[in-house]
Amino acid sequence: MKNFFKAAAIGFAGLFVAQQAAAETCGGYYKVQPGDSLSLIADRLYKDAGKWSTIHSQNIDSIGPKPNAIRVGMKLQLACLNGLPLGLPGGKEFTSAIPVAAAPVKVTPGNASVRQKINLLTGDDYAPFTSKASHNGGLITEVMQAAMEKASPKEGFAIHWVNDWGSHFDPLLSNALLDVGFPWYRPDCDTMPDSYRCVNFLFSEPMFETLMLLFVDKNRPFVFESDADIVGKTLCRPNGYLTFDLDGSGRRWVVDQKITLKSPHTVKDCFDMVLAGEADAVAINEFTGRSVMKENGYETKFEVLPQPLSILPIHAVVHKTHPRAEEMMELVSKGLEGIRNDGSYQAIIEDHLSRIWAEF
Repeated sequence: MKNFFKAAAIGFAGLFVAQQAAAETCGGYYKVQPGDSLSLIADRLYKDAGKWSTIHSQNIDSIGPKPNAIRVGMKLQLACLNGLPLGLPGGKEFTSAIPVAAAPVKVTPGNASVRQKINLLTGDDYAPFTSKASHNGGLITEVMQAAMEKASPKEGFAIHWVNDWGSHFDPLLSNALLDVGFPWYRPDCDTMPDSYRCVNFLFSEPMFETLMLLFVDKNRPFVFESDADIVGKTLCRPNGYLTFDLDGSGRRWVVDQKITLKSPHTVKDCFDMVLAGEADAVAINEFTGRSVMKENGYETKFEVLPQPLSILPIHAVVHKTHPRAEEMMELVSKGLEGIRNDGSYQAIIEDHLSRIWAEF
């Protein structure tokens, strides 16, 4: 499943050429009108109501966690996805909106000179965030590369790919064998201060925010408008996937047995359990859930609930015992601020989102 998101290499130009004559810009800003909802806006401007989640995640700072919290007059930033929307103010030139051919990562052999650099650690097969087969190594890899180039550390930097994710925290980062790791979720350290990540790591500013959504059987839908609606339900999330969002922020759904959590081997197993009536919903990040639906032809069988279960930012991390821990996080966060301010961050996000949604 994690290899599903192979960045679209060719054919994007063909998707857009037919629409080029209609407008000279793609993406831009939309002012919320009376009667609007994110689904209606997505249906009208993207011709796909399912892209409500992209509008939400792109504007999470102004909308907040509830997608129905938009207000008349609110200004929303809409990414250019597959050549839409057209003609909005603040859009980019149509030719620059067409993604270039995918450029998978080519890892060159290292040498001892990298010991003097800031050494960054990531792993493969976590598309669309980090993947050697994806364009520029995936969304977060490209963001990290751009942020470090912007920060321009005097000693330089290098990105290392170690596919054994279990070794990243310990021993590679805990012993400062490598300096900074990415991409990692941060638990709610205010309510879960004893979490391993909270105890041992410092976190950068958020690099991207993912929506954890509920995927439910269209023949057995249920309403999720508040946490109270989840109590007593059976959720499915595969073994090995994080669960701290189910207990953080005072929820304590799992530890206090307010819900039943099923944890089979794969994400597809979760979808099959819901279809069999053994679980009420698959609780998984948006991209993974949509990819599994696509791979298995489940699009007509499942509904994606519009209320996010949680919103989880992705960060870079450094172990607190690293002798330059504070300096490292300040450097990464400074670079992130720089690419946000110069517009390159938004360009990277839109480019990758276009490729991701093209697969759906």
